[in-house]
Amino acid sequence: MLYLETPPRLIETRVFSAMPQHFRRKEATEWADANRPGLGTDCFIEGPSFDAAGNLYIVDIPFGRIFKISPAGEWSLVVEYDGWPNGLKIDAGGRIFVADYRHGLMQLDAKAGSMLPLLRSRNSESFRGCNDLHIASNGDIYFTDQGQTGLHDPSGRVYRLAASGRLDCLLHTGISPNGLVLDPAEKVLFVAMTRDNAVWRLPFMRDGSVSKVGRFCSLFGTSGPDGMTMDKAGRLFVAHASLGHVFVFAPNGEMIARIKSCAGHSCTNLAIGGPNRDRLYITESATGTVLVADLNELN
Repeated sequence: MLYLETPPRLIETRVFSAMPQHFRRKEATEWADANRPGLGTDCFIEGPSFDAAGNLYIVDIPFGRIFKISPAGEWSLVVEYDGWPNGLKIDAGGRIFVADYRHGLMQLDAKAGSMLPLLRSRNSESFRGCNDLHIASNGDIYFTDQGQTGLHDPSGRVYRLAASGRLDCLLHTGISPNGLVLDPAEKVLFVAMTRDNAVWRLPFMRDGSVSKVGRFCSLFGTSGPDGMTMDKAGRLFVAHASLGHVFVFAPNGEMIARIKSCAGHSCTNLAIGGPNRDRLYITESATGTVLVADLNELN
């Protein structure tokens, strides 16, 4: 058992914006039948990422939709298509990339309201179900291929798509690989392994491969860690999909704070934003709500 000299700080959240009723759908979907059996699912939001103007883009997995939320909290539909968008990231140039469970990696043309395929397979083999992605400063895209893997089938994969087009499989023994993020120096990749209820640490070797992969932290609950982000100080923010919290870890792995949902218990992903990048925005997927917390409370 881990004993901490100082208990983790508790930070409260508030509602930033919730999906308007006219966008919610009361109909069965194949995705919900497999991933939320027996539960009413009128939306399931994920993948928050900010553009340069401060608009927040999010996905709605079961209905193949991507929304834009203005700084004032107003929702608009960007695109609806035949897919299951799961993760979304916007790079420094404003390009919007999507990890789609059905179609692999895609790119969103927000002006045209269309989705463009980027990478559908590896060596003619389809992906099992892409989940999330992270974009390095050099343009490399790291993404997870989760599918339905878990402790019963530890074969989830983590990939790196280089800006040159080269695709490397960094890990093929993942236990439900989900959210992922690089450390500030981009020498270590952190991957949330949802069904292992842990975050794995993947250090890079000189040739770009990974070795000595280990568990950075372990959690608990009926689900596990989902989306993640990291600030410039190297603090890791981990959204937990069943405990209704975001857990904050110091670079050495010590839990230093927990951020509590004021809505439901399914905190799935998060992004740092605000004019001074001092606010944490969290998708609470079960209620279709975006929460916000003040990061100044960590200082």
